[in-house]
Amino acid sequence: MPSASPPEYFIDRSLGRHVVPDALRAAGTIVHVMADVYGERVGQGLPDTEWLSDAGSNSWVVLMKDDRLRYRPAELGALTSAGVRAFCLTNANLGGRAMAERFVTQLPRINQIAISRPGPYIYGVYADGVRPLWPK
Repeated sequence: MPSASPPEYFIDRSLGRHVVPDALRAAGTIVHVMADVYGERVGQGLPDTEWLSDAGSNSWVVLMKDDRLRYRPAELGALTSAGVRAFCLTNANLGGRAMAERFVTQLPRINQIAISRPGPYIYGVYADGVRPLWPK
């Protein structure tokens, strides 16, 4: 549900526990990482369908780098059912600092979309902007 206040974010394990979350926290966002929410051991093996459902239930905006998720029926079903708002890096070869920089640079636009548009959706996060990936 859209809100006027900045959203809270859930960081998928693919983005790491420190560099990206720390950069987003330094930019003033509230960030939840998988290890903090589920514990390190459980978080590493947790199915995507479960954490996607939980993120949606908590109204957390998901940040991830697995843009292929939109092609997997079970994960897309969980994202859709939970109304997840997701933003995804589409370049899997970026290092931690580059990923953090890209999310922080695009954070104003990500916040604007997340606040004004209810999910479900997946947006791609690029060096030059944020564009819809799913649904088209």
